[in-house]
Amino acid sequence: MKISMTGLGAKICALWGGLALLVLSAPAPGYAFGTVRVLGQDIEHGRITRRALACRSMSAFGACFEPKTLDSLAGKFGTFGAVGAPDRGRGLLKSYAHCSGGDFYDLRGYPQSAQTAQAVLTECRDYMIDNLHHAVRDARKLVTSKNKIKSRHVSMTVDCVYKGSRHGRAKCNILAHMGRILHASQDFYSHSNWVDVPDYSRAISVDNPPGLGHYGPSPWLNLRASNPVFPMGLISGCFDNASYRDESKGCLYGQSGAHRVRHLDLNKDTGTIDPIIASGQTGRGEINDNFKRAVEAAIADSADKWATYRELLVLEYGQERAQIMICVLTHDDAVTACTR
Repeated sequence: MKISMTGLGAKICALWGGLALLVLSAPAPGYAFGTVRVLGQDIEHGRITRRALACRSMSAFGACFEPKTLDSLAGKFGTFGAVGAPDRGRGLLKSYAHCSGGDFYDLRGYPQSAQTAQAVLTECRDYMIDNLHHAVRDARKLVTSKNKIKSRHVSMTVDCVYKGSRHGRAKCNILAHMGRILHASQDFYSHSNWVDVPDYSRAISVDNPPGLGHYGPSPWLNLRASNPVFPMGLISGCFDNASYRDESKGCLYGQSGAHRVRHLDLNKDTGTIDPIIASGQTGRGEINDNFKRAVEAAIADSADKWATYRELLVLEYGQERAQIMICVLTHDDAVTACTR
């Protein structure tokens, strides 16, 4: 996936310089931060999104989302919402949608090079940029050139349906793109070794790979940056079609059937987020506060992704028009709240 540096791409550079459906079929165990309450998941994606963007967080993070719109983005009980949509149907096995598949270990005969692992993770970042591009483009359907709100494109009286690539109303399309961006960025912190540290009581191995031990968001994942430096040693876990239900049967190589660094070995997908961020429930997540660090980084980065989008709207459409767009995207009764 190649992203043009003309148009929107140039504006990003300027900023840097200045369940079929998984409702019916349970999701694969531990594939991502949770989107539902089954198999140990506890709506982790939705909880992270709410902590980053709910109006109670306004003092910390800026513009926030009113309840009905936030339900659509983060999901409410029994629904995936926009942020959970990548865990439905075919999206579940697209590694770039979850920042998975970027595995490497410095071991003779390992089937994937460090360069290929970097390319896989870069595809995930490019996927976020592509959705950001589409979300900015779709925003022109919210407001006329004379700054009049297009009521049929911003109404939330009927729920958005996050299936396929188009969702009808412009606001729904934009929330769908934001959901994909947030899902991938949140999974980056769960599926990679950016924040975590290994189990120091054991030898470093493919079962216990090195961690980078950072706190907070990765500068490499800042979408304002053009060609940021890839973090040395950054990897995520292998996850292939064979390991969809049982990771012991996938990600194997060689005659001996050795396994690669798996999603199982790195993920920090499940754990307690509300009322406080507490313990993780995966092998990697339950040690050294790894789950807590992943969640905190994902919350901060989710807020920054929304801030990046708002900044790009201003660059693309000007301050006045962009502020109306942001208002209609965050308010449930947009026509009443945002008409001037």
